[in-house]
Amino acid sequence: MEAHDFLLVMLLILVGGRIFAEIFGRINLPPVLGELAAGIFLGPSLLGWVSLNETIKMLAEIGIILLLFDVGLDTDLKRLKQSGKVSVIVAVGGFVLPFVLGASVSYLWFDIGVMTSLFIGGTITATSIGITVRVLKDLGRHQSHEGEIVLGAAVLDDILGVVLLALLYDFSKSGAVNWMDAGRVMLFISVFFIVAPIAAKLIALLIQKFDRQTEYPGLIPVSIISIVLFFAWLAHQMGAPEIIGGFAAGLALSRRFFLPFGAVIGEDHAFSKRIEEQMRPIIFLFTPIFFVMVGLSVDLSTVEWGASHIWIFGGTVLLISVISKMVVPFFIRSISLKKRLIVGLSMIPRGEVGLIFAEIGRVSGIFVGETYAAIIIVIVLTTMIPPMLIKLAYAKIGGD
Repeated sequence: MEAHDFLLVMLLILVGGRIFAEIFGRINLPPVLGELAAGIFLGPSLLGWVSLNETIKMLAEIGIILLLFDVGLDTDLKRLKQSGKVSVIVAVGGFVLPFVLGASVSYLWFDIGVMTSLFIGGTITATSIGITVRVLKDLGRHQSHEGEIVLGAAVLDDILGVVLLALLYDFSKSGAVNWMDAGRVMLFISVFFIVAPIAAKLIALLIQKFDRQTEYPGLIPVSIISIVLFFAWLAHQMGAPEIIGGFAAGLALSRRFFLPFGAVIGEDHAFSKRIEEQMRPIIFLFTPIFFVMVGLSVDLSTVEWGASHIWIFGGTVLLISVISKMVVPFFIRSISLKKRLIVGLSMIPRGEVGLIFAEIGRVSGIFVGETYAAIIIVIVLTTMIPPMLIKLAYAKIGGD
């Protein structure tokens, strides 16, 4: 591809992704689905204007790393303490049930291979923190009791999902369950999460010190992105996906993680605000490339829509995805039945985390053809429908 052609392709990806995100946002649907739709619209499924190449994939990989960094940056482990044991039960139940049911049904009922079945189960364990938080904030319910339960559970669910992704990724490379490698990945993640607060404190002090002294702009984003890329490289060296490094870096630099930026810089809220202001535009630039690329990688024109398999398999996985997330919340005694329904609905959206699972499965050659298309459809539906149902449920319960 010539340089000028690549520039046009990037123009189409960025502008197309933004236009579709705006459209979806204006009709009260998650913008991330709009970016996915842009890839489907521009790619081989419809117009065929854009095809994947290694450069786009590399930029998308940076987008994945920055996306998980952003998720880690927004992760608040204090939510688990505030919502207590209930959040842990909801998270663990909403993690184990989808994984076990998804993998078992895929393997036993649909005769799908072991590794693919495990990835299917792993993909539907995800809960999108971003989408869940956005919906609850829009409704002004994120600080309610059920809101605290959901947010705490979503945090733990996300951490469990990322750890599971690391293990499945390692299994997919070796082709077998290697407990030595799995233990090494778990050790890396555990040690990193323990060391992260210390690293965050040192990094914050250094960045703040040099930021006051330098006369040249750009120190904050360059320093932080360098750290993220280093952690991503380190994760790969340890046998884990690069995105683990991005997530760990975001968690380490979160203002709400033990000794984060906020604890180090004290009352210097201006510096904290500058960090967000200078990092967010870069994240917003790269992450849409990943979601558009996911849409580009799906060729819906080759899917045999008349085949019963894709509908039976997709419908079964969708049913498992919904029911397995809603079972445990109905055993919560501390809130009303209607609010238990809201907790269950809030745990359903798979969003960007599910798409990351699906994309790694596709790149690894685990998800192919109708299976990949069915999984993408399940992720889209579980992301698109629950926000509308949550709003409807809150409208019904009123001031309850």
